[in-house]
Amino acid sequence: MQIREKELNFKKETLELQALEATEKQEKIQNAVQLLALEKETFEKEKEKAALELEAKLTEVAQLSKEEAEHIVFKKATDSVEAEVAQFIHKEEEKAKYQIKQRSKKVLVQAMQRYTVEVATERTVSVVTLANDDLKGRLIGREGRNIRSIETLTGVDVIIDDTPEAVVLSCFDPIRRELARMMVQELVDDGRIHPGRIEEVFQQKKDELEHILLEFGEETLVEMNLPNMDAELVRLFGKLHFRTSYGQNILQHSKEVGFIAGLLAAELGEDVMLARRAGLLHDIGKAVDFENEGSHIELGVKIAKKYNESETVINAIASHHGDVPPTSIISELVAIADSLSATRPGARRESLESYIKRLTDLEEISTEFEGVQKAYAIQAGREIRVIVNPEQTNDKQTTILAREIRKKIEDTLQYPGTIKVTVVRETRAIDVAK
Repeated sequence: MQIREKELNFKKETLELQALEATEKQEKIQNAVQLLALEKETFEKEKEKAALELEAKLTEVAQLSKEEAEHIVFKKATDSVEAEVAQFIHKEEEKAKYQIKQRSKKVLVQAMQRYTVEVATERTVSVVTLANDDLKGRLIGREGRNIRSIETLTGVDVIIDDTPEAVVLSCFDPIRRELARMMVQELVDDGRIHPGRIEEVFQQKKDELEHILLEFGEETLVEMNLPNMDAELVRLFGKLHFRTSYGQNILQHSKEVGFIAGLLAAELGEDVMLARRAGLLHDIGKAVDFENEGSHIELGVKIAKKYNESETVINAIASHHGDVPPTSIISELVAIADSLSATRPGARRESLESYIKRLTDLEEISTEFEGVQKAYAIQAGREIRVIVNPEQTNDKQTTILAREIRKKIEDTLQYPGTIKVTVVRETRAIDVAK
């Protein structure tokens, strides 16, 4: 019992010693914390004092406030970053432009290679061949009654002159001219030519021509693989077969635009059939522009709305000459396809008179501007080369001048394809060594 008591007393003394040591350690830690807080406070005061002294010194040396110095440093850092970003963007843009240019060339070449079309000569007259010149008198009839009857019914001028074994039919409306050609051909083949027979043949050939128009339209839809189109639209496609523009058959041109637009759409992952439909319909207004007021674009939009075509097709018709902005990729593709079809070599022809007049007008328009010395239409009228006086025009003004000439050409002239405007400014420094 005494031994047990001694052990407990020993443990008690040991615990008291440990408690005393812990208390001493705690006091030391508290003293250390207080000392550290004091030193921190002293450091903060010294830091603040140094910062104030540094700021005062910088202000004194640079004569700048703190805010101004911060602004300068921030601006310098920002400019440096912006310069690096601009350089990176420019590098990436150039890389992207090169890749896009190469890819677009490949796509366009593939589209053009996969579709070609023949060219029809533009005309406003048709010629009917006669078996002999005696038929000319019979076509004229007693006191001209037969020829008057033909002209009254068809609205076509019948020209009978000294041309051997031929009668010329002249009219700007190709459908009327074709009807007159079919009618006169039937009369001369049949041999019975008098007012009563003329009226009978006229009605007969009118019905036949309507059937021909529908046939051309239906063949077009089969060729383009475009079903579900209103019968009147089909008839209008047939009328386009008899229309030409700068020597290019409008129906062939429309089909070509449809095919090219479809090929381009396939390359870009767009709706191929919608692009083909929009391309085929883009010039549909030309089927009725002889009969109605307004441009072929305005008439085409009205026709498309009348027969419930989609908004994409309507916009493609309205925007393919840049009259309104395109609202879809399909509209852009139709405009590109139209330009490709119209400007490819051999697609269009002009009469010699209109060609020479266009070249002359181009040069006259360009020389009207101040500072222009000479202007030359080159590349068969595809480009106008303008020489300016270097003393009157600086380099920046040449860019503005090119834009102004381009705008005046667009507002003044009618022409197939595009015309490139090149302004040349040359400065020569000459000296002679003696």
